[in-house]
Amino acid sequence: MAFRGKPGVGVAVPVRRAGHARVLRIIGGTWRGRKLRFAANAALRPTPDRVRETLFNWLGARAQGARCLDLFAGSGALGLEALSRGAAHVTFVERDDAAARELSARLTQWGAGDTRVEHADALAFLAGAASAFDIVFLDPPFDSDLLPRVAGLLESRDWLKAGALVYVECAARAGLPPLPPAWTLLKAKQAGEVGYHLLARAAPDATTPHET
Repeated sequence: MAFRGKPGVGVAVPVRRAGHARVLRIIGGTWRGRKLRFAANAALRPTPDRVRETLFNWLGARAQGARCLDLFAGSGALGLEALSRGAAHVTFVERDDAAARELSARLTQWGAGDTRVEHADALAFLAGAASAFDIVFLDPPFDSDLLPRVAGLLESRDWLKAGALVYVECAARAGLPPLPPAWTLLKAKQAGEVGYHLLARAAPDATTPHET
């Protein structure tokens, strides 16, 4: 596991366990039931349990052995769920220094395998040397214009394998912004104010996940 960021932030810090914390849990896999605590005052909007459960039902066996990118990692809930379900590798990208260090500490504490934590802005990260992924999780701040920008970089800079799956969260009222023409919408649902979607880089085939 590697932690890459600004000088002086590479040392993991203890996971905060004070009373003022929000708690999520891992839904399935080897870490099923394990609790994920993070500071209540952090500017994080983690994907709720029931939404993650639906997402990973959609993904099915595709998570097993996959190389995943959690681009707006925050608490790391999506990438951690993927690791719990057998992902071969997850790269977490998070611009907030404290959140990135806490995520790195959690991965060490949980004995995660092949992982990488990048303390970086998503756009800056995607401007670097590309490494193709099977599954990408995109959950940017809802009040930003980041989604179409990062989608364009993922497509144009070869961050996606052929047939890669892309999970997107956005404000339900706004709907999906324009995305690369090669991306095909497979699944979509709404939970309160959140719209969540699964897309494939290429046209679906017999291996495309089906909702359960």
